[in-house]
Amino acid sequence: MLERTESAAATEAVGERLGRELEAGDVVLVSGELGAGKTTLIRGACAALEVGAPVTSPTFTIGQRYEGGRVAVSHLDLYRLGGDLSGEDPGLLDDYLTPDAVAFIEWPGAAEPQLGRIAWRVEIRHAGGDGREIELSAGATGRAA
Repeated sequence: MLERTESAAATEAVGERLGRELEAGDVVLVSGELGAGKTTLIRGACAALEVGAPVTSPTFTIGQRYEGGRVAVSHLDLYRLGGDLSGEDPGLLDDYLTPDAVAFIEWPGAAEPQLGRIAWRVEIRHAGGDGREIELSAGATGRAA
């Protein structure tokens, strides 16, 4: 499914609709260029999942875990790993990819071969100004939005 948004608020709204479909154990891969709106979309999904804390990009920490919502949420940003996990601790992602949480992974290329339950793939592209094209496709376990 392809959606076009013209503002950050509209991108968050797409994320909210996606978030309402998610359940514990789901993994959502979120791809796009720098500044495309990946964290903005995830912020909207986290609102639907009742995350009360501010949602920011965890680029420098790899991951952030949010508890206390409808379901735990893990937000990972693998940008600084450069597309390769081979030099990292094999358990680097274990605390985030748990069956009790929804996991959002920005820059997922490095981890994708290790992932099991990919519910959704999201690709966000710049479309001029504040416009974005957001392509959502169900993964192997995904459900229709």
